[in-house]
Amino acid sequence: MHGLVIKNTGSWYTVKTDDGRIVESKVKGTFRLKGIRSTSPVVVGDRVHLVINTEGTAFISDIEDRRNYIIRKSSNLSKQSHIIAANIDQALLVVTINYPHTSTVFIDRFLASAEAYRIPVVLVFNKTDLLNTDEMRYQQMLITLYQTIGYHCVAVSAETGAGMQTLQALLVGKVSLLSGNSGVGKSTLINRLLPDAHLRTAEISDAHNAGTHTTTFSEMLQLPEGGYVIDTPGIKGFGTFDIEKEELGSYFKEIFEFSKDCRFNNCTHTHEPGCAVLRAVENHYISESRYLSYLNMLEDKDERKYREAY
Repeated sequence: MHGLVIKNTGSWYTVKTDDGRIVESKVKGTFRLKGIRSTSPVVVGDRVHLVINTEGTAFISDIEDRRNYIIRKSSNLSKQSHIIAANIDQALLVVTINYPHTSTVFIDRFLASAEAYRIPVVLVFNKTDLLNTDEMRYQQMLITLYQTIGYHCVAVSAETGAGMQTLQALLVGKVSLLSGNSGVGKSTLINRLLPDAHLRTAEISDAHNAGTHTTTFSEMLQLPEGGYVIDTPGIKGFGTFDIEKEELGSYFKEIFEFSKDCRFNNCTHTHEPGCAVLRAVENHYISESRYLSYLNMLEDKDERKYREAY
């Protein structure tokens, strides 16, 4: 029997079978021995093969080839990866200018990882109703920056509903991953998109202007107009996994474009003579924040660095 993994609670997987049944499933013990260096061998969005038990539960016996997936370094500091979801059409990265602040380094790390796995990203700027004049100006500056690079940006308020129709139109018929820092309002967004979801939300800590985890596992939620949205736990940092230094520049769209004119094919865009990227940064064709994110990822020795804001 075949099906789609729609929920992962760590030890159990909820699978929607092709004939519409919901089956609670576990991974066969031998499955973990296939050398999958991930914190979880099966993820939401996977197409799987099931062997049904007499009790009505099932064993997952195989995973079908993934079309794509989005991955980050596991937070347990091992050399393992943490695959967030598989077989997705687009990722929605929820960003907040304040309450809490999302750093450009975090945004750029997410974008580079998505580029590496060929996943389109929409940047969703939430909590617009809370911003003062200066914060609104900064948000518009970021939207202009990322739109110029080639990313679709939407400004919304999940609280008031402003901009939500534009966002909803982008989700129809697609499998969309929802990700972002803790506290940016992912659960409130889903409650706005799916009023029957009743996801738990939490207040932002005044002391740290940071969010707390309210979603503890990943889940695929079906949209009434067609498609799915994948709710994921909030993440504090986004450690990129398995991206070689030599290929990093190709995952920054504008750096890749300018790098074609570099004197050396193996240019790292840090010190080389005749580097078209360095020249573009000096002439403000590449933004300083994006270039700093690139350098930050290039060094990547201190795992805490990707939590810092520039």
